[in-house]
Amino acid sequence: MNSVRENKNQNLQTRKKNIEKLTPSPKYRVSFLIKTTMHSDLNSFLQQTLQEFSCQTGTIHRTTADGENLALLAQMGVPEFLIDKISLIPFGKGIAGAAAARCEPVELCNLQQDLGGVARPDAQKTKVAGSLAVPILAADGTTVLGVLGIGMLEPHDFTEEEKAALIDKSRELREEFMR
Repeated sequence: MNSVRENKNQNLQTRKKNIEKLTPSPKYRVSFLIKTTMHSDLNSFLQQTLQEFSCQTGTIHRTTADGENLALLAQMGVPEFLIDKISLIPFGKGIAGAAAARCEPVELCNLQQDLGGVARPDAQKTKVAGSLAVPILAADGTTVLGVLGIGMLEPHDFTEEEKAALIDKSRELREEFMR
């Protein structure tokens, strides 16, 4: 029992150190640390979202204090060797970064055959085919708070209804991020 508690404390300390590297403002750092302590809630949210969309992988990223990067808060189904690569994503890079930069959903029907250059080369190592990332927007509709991404192992064209449903899910995250 103590080892589980010690592991949780070590994980929290590691996350705090990583966040401190990403957030230069002490005022923002405190706010950011408080809001990222809902890690288990984010995992539950992500798990429920993946079930609703019949997806096998998912990520939740939050915009860093500099407004230029996305920091990973929660993930499910992403291979361990890619976690470091998706822990900090610049706006405009990869699927999540493109969704953040464009302030709109970014979809790839088959990430394994992405010919448009949106997906990063290592993204194909996930074995995910169909993927969708939507920005988590502030109420003003222009400020990107983060990105919610889902993926499935089969090629898939997400319908407009599915995109709208994932945008609705991102609004739930907006509410959490704004608390």
